[in-house]
Amino acid sequence: MPGSTQAQDGEQFDQRQEQHTGSGYARPDRISAVTDRILQRVESVIEGKRDVIRLALTVLLAEGHLLIEDVPGVGKTMLAKALAKTIECTVRRIQFTPDLLPSDVTGVTVFDPQRLEFEFKPGAVFAHIVLGDEINRASPKTQSALLECMGERQVTVDGVSYPLETPFMVIATQNPVEMEGTYPLPEAQRDRFMARIAMGYPAPAAELRMLDGHSAANPLDELMPVAGTHDIVKLIETVRTVHVSEDVKRYVIDLVTATRMSGDLRLGASPRATLHLVRAARARAALEDRDFVLPDDVKSLAVPVLAHRLIPTAEARVARRSSEQIVTDLLDQVPIDGQGARRART
Repeated sequence: MPGSTQAQDGEQFDQRQEQHTGSGYARPDRISAVTDRILQRVESVIEGKRDVIRLALTVLLAEGHLLIEDVPGVGKTMLAKALAKTIECTVRRIQFTPDLLPSDVTGVTVFDPQRLEFEFKPGAVFAHIVLGDEINRASPKTQSALLECMGERQVTVDGVSYPLETPFMVIATQNPVEMEGTYPLPEAQRDRFMARIAMGYPAPAAELRMLDGHSAANPLDELMPVAGTHDIVKLIETVRTVHVSEDVKRYVIDLVTATRMSGDLRLGASPRATLHLVRAARARAALEDRDFVLPDDVKSLAVPVLAHRLIPTAEARVARRSSEQIVTDLLDQVPIDGQGARRART
């Protein structure tokens, strides 16, 4: 079967990689020394969601943007706030509403009568971490104000471009079940988010701990930064140096191409999705103190990075096949090149 063959290829690659590098290989600067502190602090607020928090960190270090989509009350905004508070950087929150204007997001040029010249007043997007709450409640015109800053990390107002600082990350939330008064995100907007995650309901034990820790006070009030902006910039620079072999790149290309050829999909993954998948895989490898990407890094990130960009056909919708299920099936069908994978670090 395709899935079993792929698993065997992956296991053989892992054995060869361990023989090549040694089981205790780690980066000298150990990115995990910083990220573990961030994880622990955020976990003190978000109970039992380590994988979700880790993915959010992966997106941050990969210089991407994160879309958190789930039902109300599961901690979407809390996660974004907790991550922002653990890093000593500028944070701005935008509450997306139908009457929000594009200039509220990007900024506006106003005339100063004392100096007799125009002056640019930066909008809420000028921050290291921008929390966009209920992003799908704003009009398409306002949503489009985020396209340039998310794609090009700059804002253009009245013909003048203003660069955004590094790091820059947009964390947006939306509730999929509240359709009244919402505007679905267009394909161009969804494609600019590196990954989409769902919080999910907490386990009963985690929810019980939440009752003990959240009922008396807000745990966000006691959350202190454990990393500075310069720390995140250094980590991002380290992530950029993580090696991706030609064969791992080909595996990414094969996977993305499979989405474009799938009979279950009306719209496949874009070239931007290919870049995002490689960058996210680099960040995941760095979080595990590796300076090379494994095929397993790509496989573990394929669903959150690719699924929200895909549009299933009408037949797939009738059959209740979600884009996540389609990507999972493609992961079983696209083989890992065992011959090339063993050169992942060379």
